[in-house]
Amino acid sequence: MVDDFSRELIGQLISINGQQVARFLNQLIEIRNKPQYITCDNGSKFTSKALFFWAKETDKTLNFIRPGKPTQNAFVESLNGKFRNECLNQHWFRSLAEARYEIEKWRKHYNYVRPHSALYYLSPIEYAKQVA
Repeated sequence: MVDDFSRELIGQLISINGQQVARFLNQLIEIRNKPQYITCDNGSKFTSKALFFWAKETDKTLNFIRPGKPTQNAFVESLNGKFRNECLNQHWFRSLAEARYEIEKWRKHYNYVRPHSALYYLSPIEYAKQVA
C-alpha cells in the first residue's frame, strides 16, 4: 500500500485472497488516516466479494485501473520492480520471519532514507513533514 501523495510505502502484504487484503486494510486504517479511495489492479483479490463488502462497510471507493493498462498505476509498477530488484532478488530467505525482517528493513530505508526525484530528492517521510 502506497500513499500517492507522499510516495510513502505504508505496508506490504503477500496475499492470497480478498479476505486477507481486507484484514490488512483494516489494520492500516487503525494506525493511519482513512484514505478517500484505493486504486488497485483487477487481480482476483481486489475484485473479490470480500473486498467489495469491505469497501461498502468502510464507505471507501475502490478505483480499478483498466484491464491490461498497468501504466495507469505506473508508480506502483515501478515500486514493485525496485522492491524485487533491491530486496527480493538480493536475499535468500530461509524463513518467513527472516523475509519479514528484510522486507521491513527495506521499507524503512525506502521511506526514511532513499531520495525520490519526484519529491525534490527528499525521502517520503521528509517530504510529508515539509508539506504538512
